Amino acid sequence: MDLRQLEYFVAVAEEGGFTRAAERVHISQSGVSAQIRRLERELGAELFDRSARAATLTVAGKAALEHARAALAAAGAVGQAVGEVTGLIRGRLAVGMVTGCTVTPLFEALAALHRAHPGVELALLEDGSDRLVRDVREGVLDLALVGAAAVPEGLESLTIVSERLVAAVPGGHPLAGRRRVALRDLEPYPVVCMPPGTGLRTVFDRACAARDAHPVIALQASAPDAIADLAERGLGTAILSESMAAHYAGRLTALPLDDVPSPGLLLLAWRPAPGPAARALLAHCRRAFGL
Repeated sequence: MDLRQLEYFVAVAEEGGFTRAAERVHISQSGVSAQIRRLERELGAELFDRSARAATLTVAGKAALEHARAALAAAGAVGQAVGEVTGLIRGRLAVGMVTGCTVTPLFEALAALHRAHPGVELALLEDGSDRLVRDVREGVLDLALVGAAAVPEGLESLTIVSERLVAAVPGGHPLAGRRRVALRDLEPYPVVCMPPGTGLRTVFDRACAARDAHPVIALQASAPDAIADLAERGLGTAILSESMAAHYAGRLTALPLDDVPSPGLLLLAWRPAPGPAARALLAHCRRAFGL
């Protein structure tokens, strides 16, 4: 017997028929049937009951199925181990990135991975941080760049940025002459902030709850540029991180929020024991971010 015969056998068993199995393995139905017949002759037993419309496993087929799956998995592990030793990494890598956060070093890391391992198929998804973390936990994504108030439970992470929050206001705003403010100082004025599910918003909401402060969030935007533009036009006090606010130093005055001690985090998160492609990307990320 050979691995191809075992692959076809498992495909027929899992698909419940020769036609769907043939579509799955991309050969003709007659080719699948011929290989299964050859395997049955070698084993000396029929693996499928062909009397019904669906191909159902015989007792012998049920006994063979798990061993066939194990043999295919072992063969795949051999290929992966050799590939890692020789530097040949293949497969698909799904990466998430928080909406509205253009982080050039991540793009540099993805490009470096593509150059080093062109056999890796890359997919990039942009979404809110809470959904990205969920997708990493569920295995939909291999890793994601997210904003967070704390390291996500059950995941490994690499912190890229850890910064305090600030309130940013334009010239002429009643708070513009202050050197620093507290959350309750924001209550008389509308606030422009990121939406729920983002790390920065989580830090802000938790701090407000802890201080029993109730600023009115009048406008929400996912991109820092949009938040700054709205604030500059007098539509609200912008809530940003220190580095975000620094980009708008000529347009807005950044006021440290004294009673928000917890920093906002920007981090890479992934499940424990990542695969070889994810490990390779993490190595490129560390170099790109200078960590």
